[in-house]
Amino acid sequence: MGLEQIAIAFCGVIAVWLTQDKRESWRHWACIFGMLGQPFWFYAAWKAQQWGIFVLCGLYTYAWTRGLWTHWLSPYFQTRERQGWPKARWLEFGDAGRHMARHSRRDNRPVAPAS
Repeated sequence: MGLEQIAIAFCGVIAVWLTQDKRESWRHWACIFGMLGQPFWFYAAWKAQQWGIFVLCGLYTYAWTRGLWTHWLSPYFQTRERQGWPKARWLEFGDAGRHMARHSRRDNRPVAPAS
């Protein structure tokens, strides 16, 4: 039994097992283990010249990538959209912000008072 077969069995069984777990916190790990096994699937299919399996590996990779996007990447990007990009905090402090801006200028010219 080759290394690729051991990796396929290990990653595959764990990935399928995790997809059926009752806990959501464990289910989202299934796509990670599924993706970890994909290079070994591609290698084994290539080595055995099993071109149908090789194409099927591409479809499985796409399916595991969807899980990766859904459970790991999408929440990160949605949070970024809600929060927006970081702002310069001194812009939100009112008078204190102008005071901070005045002291941060290199030429030490006074900042015009707000009207």
